[in-house]
Amino acid sequence: MFSKRDFIKAVVAAGFSVSALAGTAVQAADITGAGATFPYAVYSKWAELYNAATGNKVNYQGIGSSGGVKQIKAKTVDFGGTDVPSSEADLDANGLTQFPAVMGGVTLVINLSGIKSGDIKLDGATAAEIFRGAITKWNDPAIAKLNPGVALPATAITVAHRSDGSGTTYVLTHYMSKQSMAFKRDVGAGNTVNWPVNAVGGKGNPGVAANVMKIAGAIGYVDIADAMKNNMTFVALKNKAGNYIVPNQDSVADAAAGANFKVKGMAPDLLDQSHKNAWPITTVTYVLVYEKGSDAAKQKGVVDFFTWSLNNGQKAAEDLGFVALPKNVVKMVESEMRNIK
Repeated sequence: MFSKRDFIKAVVAAGFSVSALAGTAVQAADITGAGATFPYAVYSKWAELYNAATGNKVNYQGIGSSGGVKQIKAKTVDFGGTDVPSSEADLDANGLTQFPAVMGGVTLVINLSGIKSGDIKLDGATAAEIFRGAITKWNDPAIAKLNPGVALPATAITVAHRSDGSGTTYVLTHYMSKQSMAFKRDVGAGNTVNWPVNAVGGKGNPGVAANVMKIAGAIGYVDIADAMKNNMTFVALKNKAGNYIVPNQDSVADAAAGANFKVKGMAPDLLDQSHKNAWPITTVTYVLVYEKGSDAAKQKGVVDFFTWSLNNGQKAAEDLGFVALPKNVVKMVESEMRNIK
């Protein structure tokens, strides 16, 4: 087992000083985090494994990206989770640093009897028409044109969406806005938007998943972990290269291939990438933490947890359907965490 002593040696070997966060030797403390539900499954699993390896505890609450940003700014948590990267100006104004933790796909999931994953194909423009409420039946001619030979029912479409301020909503609506000016005009792009009347809200990704599963004809958007956990039915989505893709780890990794994480805030745009196998709605989820916190042990706890997780928890993330950061990006994150005091 990877002992606490071995962990400290590894941190030192990676360039960290055990006393770098406080000027004297500091023991890592139990820490709390809150925010995006998109990475909740990953952070929870990492916390479990980290506790077994080091004895330190991490409590992460999935309350939505907006809540995570509010709580870290209010200093009520030790780190915030968000799928919406903060601007350099906002980070500087609040004394925060930001780094990526894991990559994943926002998936489109449906509830249609007799339909399996990949049976229904949509392109971005048609998906946007569905999510803005302009297409209301599954046998609509626009859907039928993309799905020749598929027996489409006349079932009404219910759009399942997030009711809370959500980074997953931010990612989906920015993708849809790239596909359709009408969607951008009527629904908008952001953490909260103007959903159509044929829509039902749910709290967190689990809430959206639950609504899709209980409402016949529903379509919604969730992270890949919630979709896999609930054995949900995926839509095949046409990517920029013209190929219909069912979301999986390979298609997420291909969307991120060649991404420039050296941009400010380490936040490249991974939406609608041109790789032939790219999943169009690929995103990175981020961690927010104070560069100079008032509690040295808590600050060290955040650094220790994410250093351990990025180097030892990637297999667990992949088992949940997420995609690990490339090794060169992990090194960049470790370098960024050296600024945390």
